[in-house]
Amino acid sequence: MAKLDGLKRVLDFLQGLQPKIAAQIAKKILSLNVDPLPTDSKQLKGYPGFYRVDSGEYRIVYRFKSKEDLVEIILVGKRNDDEVYKKLERLLE
Repeated sequence: MAKLDGLKRVLDFLQGLQPKIAAQIAKKILSLNVDPLPTDSKQLKGYPGFYRVDSGEYRIVYRFKSKEDLVEIILVGKRNDDEVYKKLERLLE
């Protein structure tokens, strides 16, 4: 099982959501430590080692470091706009 990192950021985000939605996102994130590259994950273009998965109307962006067996959650955001990717660019600058 892979280790999970970045959960503090996720918890802060989840506190503002409805409990049912927050639980769905949390379940999806926790499943990444069992299978860091599920069939519905996609590698981000231009960001080697970065992937995304969807949970309802939310997108989870993470980095998988296979040598360390580590899944690092980078951010969670709505998928219906490009705000998630704009935030990712700002984080990685």
